[in-house]
Amino acid sequence: MTSSCAGSASGDGAAAVARPGAAGVGDRLFPGLGNGGYDVAHYGLTLDYVPETNHLKGTAVITARATQDLRRFGLDLSGLRVRTTTVQGAKAQVARSGNKLIVTPAKAVRNDEVFKTVVTYDGTPRTIEGDDGSLEGWIETDDGSTALGQPTGSMTWFPGNHHPSDKATYDITVTVPKGAEGDFYDVVSNGKLITEEDKGETVTRHWRTEEPMASYLAHVSVGYFEIHKGWTHDHLPVYVAVDPDESEDATAVADLVPEIVDWAGERFGPYPFSSTGAIVDHLPGLDYALETQTRPYFAEAPDEVLLVHELAHQWFGNSVTPRKWKDMWLSEGLATYAEWLWEEKQGGRNTDEIFEDFYDGTDAESKGIWAFPPADPPSGGRVSDPPVYGRGAMVVHKVRKAVGAETFFDILRTWTRQHRHGNADTRQFVALCESKSGKDLTELFDTWLFNKKKPSRM
Repeated sequence: MTSSCAGSASGDGAAAVARPGAAGVGDRLFPGLGNGGYDVAHYGLTLDYVPETNHLKGTAVITARATQDLRRFGLDLSGLRVRTTTVQGAKAQVARSGNKLIVTPAKAVRNDEVFKTVVTYDGTPRTIEGDDGSLEGWIETDDGSTALGQPTGSMTWFPGNHHPSDKATYDITVTVPKGAEGDFYDVVSNGKLITEEDKGETVTRHWRTEEPMASYLAHVSVGYFEIHKGWTHDHLPVYVAVDPDESEDATAVADLVPEIVDWAGERFGPYPFSSTGAIVDHLPGLDYALETQTRPYFAEAPDEVLLVHELAHQWFGNSVTPRKWKDMWLSEGLATYAEWLWEEKQGGRNTDEIFEDFYDGTDAESKGIWAFPPADPPSGGRVSDPPVYGRGAMVVHKVRKAVGAETFFDILRTWTRQHRHGNADTRQFVALCESKSGKDLTELFDTWLFNKKKPSRM
């Protein structure tokens, strides 16, 4: 593009061809999620939060690169009052349409231009009910709050391009006051704690995620926590936060995290991030855990198997993120298979026996696994249903049996290396399996991954 000053009154070429960014990224399961026309590189989120009133005030600095000449673009944001919006330092026009914030810059943004959008906002962030009936978004706890984003909840606390295909780095800075008894609330987020500043009546903590992260994995927990710090054998910092109400049941977590991370690294390749850990909260009634990046979130003290599952996601789902939501079986199936490997390591059933128990329906987690093909959920509300987990793991085991253990673990390590910090899909996984094994695996994947009915034994 060589024309001058996009968006000028003279009606130059750039302004003439600039067009709105698409509303959505073409994901069949979540057609309204995400936005076209740009790619986010970094989110700088500065938040002030008062737990007693559940009031949030935020400034989001969004650095992105335009992928077209851009007349206007969307940001996903549910609720909250937008106070000001600028693009490249100039005031922008803003309109609301459902969960979209429609931003029209004063001047059109040129293709390939790196531009900065600043949104200031405030209000009471929402807790929303996902399509599958589970709670997500900004959820109040008995001593604070937690932000859980899968699949759409992150739009309740910051504006962004909230589809897994657009990953970015993050700086999350949160200021909180003292609680009723004079103690400061803790703030735990993704990545590394960079600074902690006591300002007398408030404390500010700055967390940084240096590796790309899908927005549904972004996280903040505010409350009172017991903090456990340590290191893995590879000198990776470990940061575990435990709600005091869960401390008795979570005594093993701080030691298990580095043990599991070291074990998984030997099988799946080097750990992909610069820190690890866990958050064990006390949130009765929340019926799931979430693989929030670097620091998985648990609503109560987890058992070993659940801890393995969420930590395995750091490789499968967080570093290698599904390109679209229908590819979620690549995350959940591989994380579930990590559970099978851990059980075998601990002297329980071997992976062949677990597979048979799932096939026969005798495993407690096997209910409903034949409802639909793992790679083809019928709706967004079912991307976390049993076929994606249990039958997804069965597909993984069938690949292992077909190619042999040595080739199988080579496939996993190659997968995490080739797509490290990126996005990948089912087609790429199938191609890698066939390339590494030298075998045509069409029948295997057609039967176990894509078939609508329970396969006959083979």
